Amino acid sequence: MTTLVIGVDGGGTGTRCVVATRTGHVAGRGSGAGANVLSAADPAGSLHSALEGALSGQDRDRVAGGVFALAGAGSAPERAEALAAEVWRACGLPGRPVVAPDILAAFAGATEEPSGRVLIAGTGAVAARISGRTVVARADGYGWILGDEGSGVWIGRRAVQAVLGALDGRGTPTALLDGPPECAIRDALVEAPGEPGARLTPEAVVRVVQAGVDEGGPAWLGRFAPAVEAAARLGDEPSLAILREAARRLVATAGSLGEEAGPTVLAGSLLTEPTLLADLVRSGLGGPAVPARDGAAGAAALALHRAAPEASEAPDVLAAHRRLIA
Repeated sequence: MTTLVIGVDGGGTGTRCVVATRTGHVAGRGSGAGANVLSAADPAGSLHSALEGALSGQDRDRVAGGVFALAGAGSAPERAEALAAEVWRACGLPGRPVVAPDILAAFAGATEEPSGRVLIAGTGAVAARISGRTVVARADGYGWILGDEGSGVWIGRRAVQAVLGALDGRGTPTALLDGPPECAIRDALVEAPGEPGARLTPEAVVRVVQAGVDEGGPAWLGRFAPAVEAAARLGDEPSLAILREAARRLVATAGSLGEEAGPTVLAGSLLTEPTLLADLVRSGLGGPAVPARDGAAGAAALALHRAAPEASEAPDVLAAHRRLIA
């Protein structure tokens, strides 16, 4: 009878689940809505949907274990563990799953190496040093008010500041204000978008941004990061300056963790897509970097190692890990 393991990657906007064999072959996949334990509307429902989808047609008695990588678990570990256990039981699975940091699953989803570093830049930004498949140090990830330097929200905030500077004379002209549609954020900042003759003033910008953050949270600011990328590609100096500074801060965040044998994994949309920021960060890191791929497969790979603790680094387990994340 083939043993199965389960990996779950529960993020802020979506949840993915992978069921895998001990040899690293994927036996099932499922998905659901966001499962951030702090902010998702129904994290239990999202997790249950992803698990049930991945387990369709599988013999659940064959499941030897699972790892749940859940966003927000670091701030609410007891809630995350209770949530994972509740959903696990509801799906009729034996035993109890393990909750792991989502940053660890991102690392394991890119490499079978047990140690290294991971740098994430998406809506937020955080880095971690991994040793023996355990997070031993973290840097940043403190939220948009106190940290997340170089993140999408950080870049979006700097974009609005550049527009304000261009409007009140403190800054220089920028394509973010008057450039082509793909890089100008003007229409998103006027109080009556699309209204003929709508006038953009610093006061109006402040009101619109405050309303946007109040309604959509700080992630609302991250919507401007693609415009900064587009403007920078056109040679807009204020936008280029924003991306250079974002890259400098991200590289500094990773560097603050010290050296660790093994690869540096880059995760998050700003670093895994073909962006200027990703190029700047890779150049600043100076060493080889591996792009993150599948956090759910990474969580399943962690479950593989946990299912064979005495042989975690055995060639067959490492080969199964490589096969799973390929």
